[in-house]
Amino acid sequence: MPRPARRQLEQTIRKSGLRVTDARLATLELLHLTASPLSHADVAGHLAKHGVNQATAYRNLNDFETAGILRRTELGDHVWRFELIAEGEQTNPGHPHFLCVDCGGISCLIGNDSIPKDIELNGHRREVTEIMIRGHCGECD
Repeated sequence: MPRPARRQLEQTIRKSGLRVTDARLATLELLHLTASPLSHADVAGHLAKHGVNQATAYRNLNDFETAGILRRTELGDHVWRFELIAEGEQTNPGHPHFLCVDCGGISCLIGNDSIPKDIELNGHRREVTEIMIRGHCGECD
């Protein structure tokens, strides 16, 4: 993914009502450059190279989630992961993910129009809020 301009990151943070800090800029840039959800440990490990401690990384992830910049997702392994909310997804609860049962790799499945928004179950229409597909990725075959 292309590296976002610093000005773009600053605008995103300011529009959400948060103060711009170096740690928040580094966090938001990391999530822009990543194609799949990241755990707090992933984010904290990367940001430690920039002098950001674990508590600050966690606090910024939570602040971004509260501000509607990030989505927090639990993919069945009891680990919260964070990902940017894409343009147009603000009112959408999310998109489906693929989890490799061998290596634990996670991929976002975006742009697949065949994924249902609702289903019929026991004679009632139900809204689909999350879809997780588990299987073996191309790297593990």
